[in-house]
Amino acid sequence: MTIAVLGATGMVGSRVIAEAVARGHRVLALSRKPGEGDPNVTPLAVDVGDPEAVGEALAGATATGTTATGATMAGAAATGVTATGATAAGTTATGTPATGVTATGTTPPRPPDAVILSVRTFPADREFLVGATRTVLDAAARLGTRVLVVGGAGALRSPGDPDLPVADNRAYVPDEYRAVALAGTAQLRTCEAHADADWVYLSPPAELEPGERTGRYRRGTDTLLTASDDGRSWISAEDLAVAVVDEVENPGTERHITVVHRSST
Repeated sequence: MTIAVLGATGMVGSRVIAEAVARGHRVLALSRKPGEGDPNVTPLAVDVGDPEAVGEALAGATATGTTATGATMAGAAATGVTATGATAAGTTATGTPATGVTATGTTPPRPPDAVILSVRTFPADREFLVGATRTVLDAAARLGTRVLVVGGAGALRSPGDPDLPVADNRAYVPDEYRAVALAGTAQLRTCEAHADADWVYLSPPAELEPGERTGRYRRGTDTLLTASDDGRSWISAEDLAVAVVDEVENPGTERHITVVHRSST
C-alpha cells in the first residue's frame, strides 16, 4: 500500500511512518518541514492549511510551486489529552504565503491508498484543526481515498457515564487541557458533517506518551477505555501507531474507535 501521513514529523505521525515502513508499505510524508532518509518514504513539504497544495500532493500532482509558509502547525504531536513529551506546535510560521507544493523526494506516481491525518495543536487552535480536517476530507473524497483521523480522547464518552463527554470529565482532562479536548470534539463533528468522505476517527486514551512498542492493545468504540492491570487510560505512541496501521490494513465498520494498552497477562 501507499499511505499518506499528514503531520509526519509529529510524535504520532513519525511513529506511524516507521510502523508502516516496517510492514513494507510506501509512505508519503507530508509536513511543513519533512525529513529525508528512508527510500520507502517520499517527503513532501505541504502546508496543511493550503487546500490546493494538499489536493495536489494527495493526487500525485507534480509540484512546481513554493512551500507555503503562512499560518500552519502541521507537525503538532500531542494527540491524546495529556501527551507527555509531545512537541508543542503553537508557533505560527512566518514568511510570505505562497501556494503549491515542494517535493523533496520523488513525486508520487498516483494517489495514496489511505490517508492518515495526525495533527494537533497545543495551545489549542480549534479553527486550524477543523479547517485542516475539512481540507483533507475534501481532497480524499475527490480521490475516493479513506482517511484515518488520529483525534483526541475528549471526543469519547466517559466510562460508567455515557452522557458525560471525556472533555468535560476532570478525572481525565485537567483544566489546562480542556481547550485541546474540545478542539478534538469539534474535529470529530467536522468528520461527521462531511457527507462525501470515507473516514474513521481514532481517539487515543487519556494519556499518550513515547514509550515501548509491545504490539498489544485493546480496541473499543466511542467510550474511553482503561487498562485492566492498573486502571490507567494510556498507551505508548508506538503502540498507537500499531493500531493505526492495523486499521488501515484491515478497516473496521465503526466510524469512531479507541484503543488502550493491554498487558501481557
